[in-house]
Amino acid sequence: MIFMNKKDRASISIMKIIGVSLIIIFILGITVMASDINVRTVEITLANGYQMTVITTKTNVEEILEDNNIILEEDEKVSPNLEENINESNQILITDKSVQEVQIAKISESGIETTLDEILKSYSPIIEKIVVEQEIIPFETITKDAAQGATDTKNKVIQQGQDGLKEITYKIKYQNDEEIERTVISENILKEPVDRIVQVQKNIVTTSRGTDRTATTGIKVGETKIFKVTAYCSCAKCCGKTNGITASGTKATAGRTIATSAQFSFGTKLDIGGYTYVVEDRGGAIQGNRIDIYMNSHAEALAWGVKYLPVTVVK
Repeated sequence: MIFMNKKDRASISIMKIIGVSLIIIFILGITVMASDINVRTVEITLANGYQMTVITTKTNVEEILEDNNIILEEDEKVSPNLEENINESNQILITDKSVQEVQIAKISESGIETTLDEILKSYSPIIEKIVVEQEIIPFETITKDAAQGATDTKNKVIQQGQDGLKEITYKIKYQNDEEIERTVISENILKEPVDRIVQVQKNIVTTSRGTDRTATTGIKVGETKIFKVTAYCSCAKCCGKTNGITASGTKATAGRTIATSAQFSFGTKLDIGGYTYVVEDRGGAIQGNRIDIYMNSHAEALAWGVKYLPVTVVK
């Protein structure tokens, strides 16, 4: 058995005290160093709107981006700038240059004094959506001339027109819930339009007693009969179309245009209740002793109602 003298035991005790002291000093040093390092959480918003949160001890914007493998494209801007430190908001925003310039231009035009950082704080990322919509394909009117040079002509509808339908796929960009850009991706025709075919042909007028124009009801020039008189306008409910073009090819005009049955040829002037009108239109429901007077609006047509008035063929 080995025995230590008092001197040896004292030396070992001193060495233990020194070792423990060094460990305590090392731990305190680490604590002081950790307190000097400011660890922060930074939110980074990319140009496509994606947001990511990173933890860093850096304050320089460029260093933070490099640590997270984020490289700016040529058409992108960052706020704050690369050489700047992040501000108290702990946010880094990457946007397209064009978007920033538009935002700055809009605010400059309004006369509001502000900074780029303030603009970017209120900036909302652009959202893209794929939208499918259906649109009407209007039919076209084709006119065929079969009058053979005749000056007295009338129009006959050979084929009624029908609108077509197409489906369009758009890529739409929204910012602050407002559409800022629309791009057509594809179009698909669901229904082809059918052309309206109108034939211009010679007008055959049935006459009796020389040049007096007569009708199937026997009404002659200067003769007066009572007709059922209604009204219509150029809306789809009244006409099935909205272009205001009459069966004779003229533009329907209030105070002039009337629709009658085929007993009166186009161009015939009729005195209705003391006012003179011109026969320029036809109607599927206008048969026999009935006349439809053109009005500027559907409300006026409804207000007219149904009247029974004296009708005279004007010379």
